Amino acid sequence: MHILCDAYVVFFIVCFLIALLPWLSCFNVDEKNKMSFSGPVEDLFGYTVQQFENSEGKWVLIGSPLTGQPAKRTGDVYRCPVGQNKGGVCEKFLLPESTTIPNINEVKENMTMGTTLVVNPDGSGFLACGPQYGYMCGKQQYITGICSNVSSSFKVLNSIAPTVRECKQDMDIVIVLDGSNSIYPWYPITDFLVKFLEKIDIGPAQVGLMSYGDSVSHNVSLNQFNNKNDLLKEAANILQKTGLKTMTALAIDTARKEAFTAERGARQGVKKVMVVVTDGESHDHYNLKKVIDQCEQDGIERFAVAVLGDYNRKNKTSEEINKFIVEIESIASEQKSDHFFNVSDEIALVTIVDVLGSKIFALEATSENHTSSFEMEMSQSGFSAHTSKAGVMLGAVGAFNWNGTVVMQSGQEFVVPKNNSFHIPEEQRYEGMAGYVGYDVQSAHTPHGVLYITGAPRFNHSGQVTVYRFDGENVTIIQKLKGEQIGSYFGSVLQTHDIDRDNYTDILLVGAPMYMGPERDEQGQVYIYKLNESGLFEHEMTLKPVNQTCCMAHSQNNCKSVNKNEPCGARFGTAIAAVPDLNLDGFNDIVIGSPLENDHRGAVYIYHGSQKSIKEKYVQRIAAGGDGKSMKFFGQSIHGIMDLNDDGIIDVTIGGIGGAALFWSRDVAELLANMTFDPSKINLQQTCQVQGRTTVCVKTEVCFKYRIKYSLTLDSLRAIARGRFNETDSRRLQKNESIVDSFCREHTFYTSDRLDFRDPIMVTLEFGLVDEDSGPVLDGELPTSLNKTVRSHALFLYQSQRCKFTLSISMYFCRLLIKSNQDKFYVNIDIHNSGDNAYNTKVTLSHTENINYVKVEVGFAICNVGYRILMYNYYFDCSDSEELDTALKDNFVSIVIPVQNEANLRFTA
Repeated sequence: MHILCDAYVVFFIVCFLIALLPWLSCFNVDEKNKMSFSGPVEDLFGYTVQQFENSEGKWVLIGSPLTGQPAKRTGDVYRCPVGQNKGGVCEKFLLPESTTIPNINEVKENMTMGTTLVVNPDGSGFLACGPQYGYMCGKQQYITGICSNVSSSFKVLNSIAPTVRECKQDMDIVIVLDGSNSIYPWYPITDFLVKFLEKIDIGPAQVGLMSYGDSVSHNVSLNQFNNKNDLLKEAANILQKTGLKTMTALAIDTARKEAFTAERGARQGVKKVMVVVTDGESHDHYNLKKVIDQCEQDGIERFAVAVLGDYNRKNKTSEEINKFIVEIESIASEQKSDHFFNVSDEIALVTIVDVLGSKIFALEATSENHTSSFEMEMSQSGFSAHTSKAGVMLGAVGAFNWNGTVVMQSGQEFVVPKNNSFHIPEEQRYEGMAGYVGYDVQSAHTPHGVLYITGAPRFNHSGQVTVYRFDGENVTIIQKLKGEQIGSYFGSVLQTHDIDRDNYTDILLVGAPMYMGPERDEQGQVYIYKLNESGLFEHEMTLKPVNQTCCMAHSQNNCKSVNKNEPCGARFGTAIAAVPDLNLDGFNDIVIGSPLENDHRGAVYIYHGSQKSIKEKYVQRIAAGGDGKSMKFFGQSIHGIMDLNDDGIIDVTIGGIGGAALFWSRDVAELLANMTFDPSKINLQQTCQVQGRTTVCVKTEVCFKYRIKYSLTLDSLRAIARGRFNETDSRRLQKNESIVDSFCREHTFYTSDRLDFRDPIMVTLEFGLVDEDSGPVLDGELPTSLNKTVRSHALFLYQSQRCKFTLSISMYFCRLLIKSNQDKFYVNIDIHNSGDNAYNTKVTLSHTENINYVKVEVGFAICNVGYRILMYNYYFDCSDSEELDTALKDNFVSIVIPVQNEANLRFTA
């Protein structure tokens, strides 16, 4: 039998909780005591929000672009008062009524006023835009957009519509129809003619009709009809010219020489347009080039339509068809793709009426001889807007056939950059189509001057951001940032920010709200670009939302609840707001909207600034509650530039569809904690009385120091302040102040019976505020817990000097091991230590294998010294000591026990 002795201790933790409430994962934007504004969901109330202040008070401005639906969607902007006893009652501005351009036939029914809403940086007013504003030129409606410039006293100063053009409807149009025998049947020709003439406003526009075959006839002169109905009757009854030949060159030359003359009603200085419809190669094709050159010299814009009916009916070869198409295409003006059409047969002519009409009507907006597409007629100026010290930028996504552009303010005038400023057709023939330049606009202030920035989310389907300079007339491209995923809408949302408040831009944030996640859900991303010393933007990081699990009715994964709305995801980055310093740490901050989160209820994320960028981890996420019906898409719009409750801290307004909420920011306090112990080391010889028994006690003193931050900004609504603080000689003053120098409390703890001091005692102090719903909040950058350890004196000696203990063991027992079945067997063990303390010594007792106990199956037992050893049913733990013993030879003892057999006992050797 062998007995082993060693020493060990266990880990011991004591926790003090000082006045705690459950700690929320939020910072100093108060989520509970917000001010709410509500409006009709169907009107898109809350689509845009802005904070504003004037002599009458403080306001939240809310855009509602579909107000008036369903009959009209004129839209409007509401002003909602903020402050005591205001009640949050919002009032319409009625901007559509007072926003107007004189001397044109306006169309306001669907102008969507309030789609864009921005305040002037100097607080002098705000700009509200309706990008669907239109006007009529004859029967053609143009969608140019309009903005209302509103003063600080809520008066409309003027209406801004830089892409509205005077209707240039005066146009002489001559239609030349092939009436040769190969045209069959004839009625589709007259049907096409009637439907096309229905789209022309007769009066400003004059129409002449000619037909040809072997010869040429004048059916209608330009000045013959000034009434559309009479013209339509005449056109419907035109007979087919017939003829065995197709003299196309002769017909065009006759129209040039005779139809466009004063004798037949042609007007001086009016645009000349010729439309040629034919179904076969001309018999006088050798004259075509000369005739076309003469038309070009006379300024006649030509549209050509090739009818392939006769070729298809006669099963002509592809070479013959291509030869015919090349000839008719040569008749058309440049660009060929906008001036040349071909149809499979006569009946298919009606399918090109709309597109042919739109191309001809596009000529009305330009005085040039040739135009290939819409320029400003569908520009939707004001789709986005940005105001800065440098002036106003208006995004016009529909300009230049929806390639888009940015209308720039230069002095008191607005300049429309040329078509090739952002889109070079020769280099980007396919990439730039309908890229939507101007979807969002921003500016960046650098030591080298102002940079202008615009997004084109459909460029090459993956999106692009263009950084450029503007000298008052010309655009110079500085940099292009490319999106990485098709359909992500990279560049649809832009924001720049000066983080360190040195008046220079530090970062550019680019939203891609439709970026697809792994489950093909629209999670969204925001790309952070840092402005380097060379004046270029470098990608620094990419922000992502809390991943949204898509649980739709058709989902394959196991979902506990099913989302009611699609698309699923977050659309993180739909709104990005640059806000001043929310947490009073000296750096400006960022708020990002994620309106599709939580089954379209929405959420926003707050990011704190640091040095010249932002911290990658958000500090607060505010999620919308409710049923998702009265208000949804929370985070669709965000604005925060003002202190609206006069507590010196910037407040944040967040809009959704159907409402908006004003969140008050709260003061930030520093709560610093410290903890000390008396004695600093546990001395096992020092005793105290607790509940009538002697034990070891330690006094714990916890101390707190309370500090607050505050900042003052002079003339915060103005770019240049009209005053300075004496202390800083600046418009800004920021202070840290101690409210309580030091507050201390003393607490005593005592040790348990089981002395175990191999490891130190750790004391954890967790602290917070008793009332977290009002007053300041603790600085989220500082810890709210503190861990300190107190060691025993012996442990200190062990760690510093290595304890030296000398253990010895002796044992005795009765001479007869077994007497009967019921007898107990006792073993007495004595342990001696002649050195330093050896805590938690253990004894291992083992026996030989030739003894079988009835209720014990193990061959050994381990017992802690100082605790009673129980027979038969042993509960023990095993461990090896790391202590170094100075004399190991007496740590073991072997003894021999004589055994006397008794009847009814069986021994097995």
